[in-house]
Amino acid sequence: MTNYHVVRRGKEWAPLREGAEKASGLYPTQGEAERAAKKHAHNSGGGEVRVHGLDGKIRDSDTVAPAKDPCPPRDTKH
Repeated sequence: MTNYHVVRRGKEWAPLREGAEKASGLYPTQGEAERAAKKHAHNSGGGEVRVHGLDGKIRDSDTVAPAKDPCPPRDTKH
């Protein structure tokens, strides 16, 4: 299980594996970076994708299968 964070890097967005310094790519939009992070998480056995806003704070989190959602009743957005 691998967790990813979608963060701002300059004028672009990057899916960053938790604990890594180098991003797995740079994307012009946050949505594209989020889709890439979810694909990477799925390919590595699932995990959490945490999307950060421009202020750096986590604004959304999603569990990617096959990982188990730690709070399934409260996650009504996805």
